[in-house]
Amino acid sequence: MLSANLLDAYDYIIVGGGTAGLVVASRLSEDLHATALVIEAGRDHRDDPPVSTSGFLSLLCGNDSYDWKFTSTPQPGLNSRALSLARGKGLGGSSAINFMHTVYPTAASIDAWLKLGNPGWSYQDLAPYYQKFGTRHAPTDEIRAITRIKSLDDSLSGYGPIQMSYGQAFGVTNSAWMDAHISLGLKETNDPIPGSVTGAFQNAASIDPTTKTRSYAASAYYNSQIRQRLNLTVLTETIVQKIMWQGQEPDVVATGIQVREMNGTISTVKAQREVILAAGAFQSPQILEVSGVGGSKLLDALGIDVILDIPGVGENLQDHAQVCQSYEVKDGIPSIDMFRDQELVGAAIAQYRINGDGPLGTNASSTSYLPIVDKNGPLSAESKKILLDEFVTDSSERNVILKELLMEAGAPALSYVTFPCQINTDIEDLTSFSNYTAPAKPENYFTILNALGHPFSRGTCHITSQNMDISPTIDPGYFKHPVDLEILSRSVMFAEKLMATEPLSSTILAQPNGRRLPETIPSTLENARHIVEERVISNMHLCGTCPMMPREEGGVVDSRLLVYGTRNLRIVDASVFPLIPVGNIMTTVYAVAEKAADLIKED
Repeated sequence: MLSANLLDAYDYIIVGGGTAGLVVASRLSEDLHATALVIEAGRDHRDDPPVSTSGFLSLLCGNDSYDWKFTSTPQPGLNSRALSLARGKGLGGSSAINFMHTVYPTAASIDAWLKLGNPGWSYQDLAPYYQKFGTRHAPTDEIRAITRIKSLDDSLSGYGPIQMSYGQAFGVTNSAWMDAHISLGLKETNDPIPGSVTGAFQNAASIDPTTKTRSYAASAYYNSQIRQRLNLTVLTETIVQKIMWQGQEPDVVATGIQVREMNGTISTVKAQREVILAAGAFQSPQILEVSGVGGSKLLDALGIDVILDIPGVGENLQDHAQVCQSYEVKDGIPSIDMFRDQELVGAAIAQYRINGDGPLGTNASSTSYLPIVDKNGPLSAESKKILLDEFVTDSSERNVILKELLMEAGAPALSYVTFPCQINTDIEDLTSFSNYTAPAKPENYFTILNALGHPFSRGTCHITSQNMDISPTIDPGYFKHPVDLEILSRSVMFAEKLMATEPLSSTILAQPNGRRLPETIPSTLENARHIVEERVISNMHLCGTCPMMPREEGGVVDSRLLVYGTRNLRIVDASVFPLIPVGNIMTTVYAVAEKAADLIKED
């Protein structure tokens, strides 16, 4: 809420106290002579057990206190289903509600940003910032043996405030996951950080190994020491109404922001140096458009004065569409589904309160990055080319770069993540993520989250009103490009082969071809396509709506993250991603924000 001691002006105003915003605020306020103000619409959840306790993550998405609960438009490519699009609401943003997987992109997927006209944004340029945001703690020898980790490059483990660890809950499912990939002749990656990830690997999680609590932007970049900085002010439960302007293009200056308190009071705060947008892939373009920056046709229709005509605002929306394939497990195989028994829940809570141990203090998922596959395994170079040439006929620069990415030998096109419970998407209401994980079947399950790594489809996010309380219309555009359906359908078929491979099959499955969700077996490509269209959900990796690209190519910010036509408005969150990298995007959001802070200091 607004402070009685609020200054009339600050050097830097950061709009959004989420994953990126708190990184930038923390770094800029290291200069004690510079004042910084963070405006966050949500609350401070650092003392909330559902946020801090990793095992309670299923309580977050779909909960009004923690999640904005955005919903997509009905998707033609998904048989007109509308999906939940969870976004973190509060300090820390989506880093407060995500699944805490710390995986890294391939070097090639970041180098693609450079190819799209962004000097200074190769993987080599960004690599130091992957080390700067976090510190990876090495696993014990026992966990190394279980997860088949032979070596880790300690020089890449980082030195930053986000704490990443492996925990002690790894077991037979993780070993079987790694060994099944080896049985199929697939590569394994010991260390996923260097940028050459392919095959199966064991990822860490953003969990502090000492406290066994979630390590995220609010706990790490706004800790008790940083909170004592007199030059840093963080206001929660305060809504940014619009950005204030002065001047004409190409020298438009953001002079400040207009904000609204919870009681409805409207105030204006001035910016002496910069206004920095970090409101996320939906609300950063929303704020731009209500402030007069966006496509002039849309703004004119809504009666908004056009400050800058930038049609790329709200375009280029990307996500990792995913299918969840759940399999019944044998008795004794760990599954969160067991916690439908309240006595077990009570025992787990008691154990966690004593020493932070047990299932509530860890995250034991495994991952693999795979190239384009079919029911038998990775496609040959010739087969990949035939598939891509058949379905990708548009020779735009972006599509050419994506095809090059996927044609590289072994280059990941897909990510698989294991999850120790059932995820049921055969439900009527798909607009709340919490509905997916509510146990629908009495058995215990193991799930493969099967996600498209480099989608060709693009969506949009645009306002329909000048009112910031009205959510923008969000159309992720799943399967607008036909090749996405083809790649993911084949991947669904391969997941069946993977689960039928030893030792996964005999170690984990209750029985071959046993109970599963969805119940249809993807034995043919037609069946697989049907499953994908009926079962795809969002991976919550929404990005790209204010892309860093040349303006004439649909870009919104330049390579220094300045909005075109302005002198002092930057965007530093996932909305600037020109192309979504493979895997969970949290590490790249942190890295981009760290680099953004350095760019701001340099300028």
